[in-house]
Amino acid sequence: MSTAAVAPLLATVATAVSEAIGRVRPEFAGADPVVRRSERADFQSNAALPLAKRSGEAPNRLAAELTGVIADPAVAEVRPSGPGFLNITVTDAALWTQLAARLGDARLGVGCPEHGQRIVIDYSAPNVAKEMHVGHLRTTIIGDGLARVFGFLGAEVVRANHLGDWGTQFGMLIQFIDENPEQPWHADDLGADSAVSALDGLYKAARARFDADPGFADRARARVVALQAGDPATVARWREIVAESEKAFGAIYDRLGVLLTPDDYAGESFYNPMLAETTAELLGKGVAVPSDGAVVVLSEQVTGPDDAPAALMVRKSDGGYGYDSTDLATIRYRIATLRADRLLYVTDSRQSLHFRLIFETARRAGWLTDAITVDHVAYGTILGPDGKPFKTRAGGTVRLMDLLDDAVAAARAVVAEKNPDLPAAELDAIAERAGIGAVKYADLSTSRVKDYMFDPARMTAFNGNTGVYLQYAHARIHSILRKAGEPDHARVDTAAPVEPAERALLLALDDFAAVLADVAATLEPHRLATYLYDLARTFTTFYDTCPVLTAPEPARTNRIALCRLTARTLAHGLDLLGIAAPARL
Repeated sequence: MSTAAVAPLLATVATAVSEAIGRVRPEFAGADPVVRRSERADFQSNAALPLAKRSGEAPNRLAAELTGVIADPAVAEVRPSGPGFLNITVTDAALWTQLAARLGDARLGVGCPEHGQRIVIDYSAPNVAKEMHVGHLRTTIIGDGLARVFGFLGAEVVRANHLGDWGTQFGMLIQFIDENPEQPWHADDLGADSAVSALDGLYKAARARFDADPGFADRARARVVALQAGDPATVARWREIVAESEKAFGAIYDRLGVLLTPDDYAGESFYNPMLAETTAELLGKGVAVPSDGAVVVLSEQVTGPDDAPAALMVRKSDGGYGYDSTDLATIRYRIATLRADRLLYVTDSRQSLHFRLIFETARRAGWLTDAITVDHVAYGTILGPDGKPFKTRAGGTVRLMDLLDDAVAAARAVVAEKNPDLPAAELDAIAERAGIGAVKYADLSTSRVKDYMFDPARMTAFNGNTGVYLQYAHARIHSILRKAGEPDHARVDTAAPVEPAERALLLALDDFAAVLADVAATLEPHRLATYLYDLARTFTTFYDTCPVLTAPEPARTNRIALCRLTARTLAHGLDLLGIAAPARL
């Protein structure tokens, strides 16, 4: 199987237009050919308009000149249109040749444009001893999707799960656990999910006692000091709590099908030994300054409501460190030690100011240079049916596992209605794939910067822009292929004519590589989700218009090949979104 990239037809056409520009107007050689897909032809070039403006001539005249010199074996026809557009149609043979080339390539013709890039993606980041909740869903799903896309495009991806596993709250929790040994909280006794629920409950009880009992509060503070000083018994208990929490995180990740593993965990505790030296470096470079016993970085770009510079707290007046300190040590480590070329922080939009200040400080310190790209991949909120941030009926935070259970239950009802004779075990397996896929697709099919409503009934529907619809479309194509009984290899007659519905599908399939490049450039996974939905609809039009199994040769062979490439593209695209694509549904 070939592993070489297959140049999209758009790139081929763009090259032909660019070469024509150089021949007609040498002074504009290398200018953007401005080629895009078009509803009036296969492609359209708008290059004549900006070039004519620069040269002071009529754009339609320049377009007419270009028409006569655009030459490439893949180009069948060029027609000027309107004030200076060029409508370009490619040959039938070029379309079939592209189909054969993509079918014959293990990567579907997609190259590795991100090769050589080392990208650190910070996502998920749950807190130890607390349950993962609805607020962790978007960071986990979006981060996983970006990790998959960048990895496929050739980047070396470092998945960084920045666990909240350090701080004063652990002294409080450890002291409470030691004083209440009758309270079970280990996974061996309760199961991973229940264990972290128990720890969450114990923390809330510890907090209440801390606030009400001065004696306990003093003992808890002493336990914090013991933890920070490395007291063996305290550290051992802390490690137990972390391990139990990680089991619960793993259960969520396994169910969601995300790539995170324990090897990707690097909690706040990991950076704790680096805080003092990070502070010293910032002070030494004059980036941080003393302020009333604390150490702060005063922004040169952002001011607060009182017009005073916004500040990062590098070290507190009591000598302690907090969230700002850890994130500064983290970005310093990722650049200096991990040698990242690009940093992505997938967190909600409410943290935009925080990361703006972190990035500014890193630049002023000389850690973040022009050779390194950094982005805060911000996202919106998940809303409930009332259009407000998703909460339980009692107003509490929704557990992530409960949210997934609701989606799987909704999927089970839909699948059972459509296939009432399915055995229970098979129904459960299908419902799990469909429900989890529905949750992930609902998130990833929405622009990440927007809020969206969590509605299990809508997101598990077989119709409309849903993950279940795409899974069903993929399974339907496999049903066609099973009936065809053709061997799994690329057989394409490039001399055959192309029907309009075939042309639309062939051109849509040819867009796959460009869409993935667009996701990498914009950090917007919904562009891939939208592409897959449009591809599935385009296939439906093709299948309704062009008989496959009953078609005469060579149309039958070519259409089976079209079905095969569509199924592979849908499956691979869904996999890059972290969604299962079963051959039967």
